[in-house]
Amino acid sequence: MGRYRAPQKPGSKYITPEGEQVLKDELHYLWKVKRPEVTQAVSEAAAQGDRSENAEYIYGKKQLREIDWRVRFLRKRLDNMVVVDQKPDDQTRVYFGAWVTLESESGDEFRYRIVGPDEFDMSKGFISVDSPMGRGLLKKQVDDEFSINTPDGEQVYFVVAISYTACES
Repeated sequence: MGRYRAPQKPGSKYITPEGEQVLKDELHYLWKVKRPEVTQAVSEAAAQGDRSENAEYIYGKKQLREIDWRVRFLRKRLDNMVVVDQKPDDQTRVYFGAWVTLESESGDEFRYRIVGPDEFDMSKGFISVDSPMGRGLLKKQVDDEFSINTPDGEQVYFVVAISYTACES
């Protein structure tokens, strides 16, 4: 078996203004705060002598590579992002940035926000527009029914509410 991995389909390039700010803050932290700290630690470790057996030096160089990789990724990703900062004309349908309240067949309610792949976070209720749930929700209206396939089988959901502000239910 070879090392070849088929290229992954890139995620959608949409992001909310809040998500863009989080990525910019991470980039600033890595470039202006973390990288100078690690560079200083590496130079101090290098001054101790033999670098081949110096764990602090080896680990510091590894950290620098990881930071540089993430900085390159963030810069490239931020350059290609489209910030969606306006509500859609038709707010009765689910589009990017919408808060959606769903009800399962068993009566459980869930509240999700449709966001870009770089900002999804299930603990906050943010689901990616590229996820099966996100794709299934697009263009749905209140009282629409849709189903998605999950590892536990097909799940049916009903759209209970749609809003484009976080405080509404």
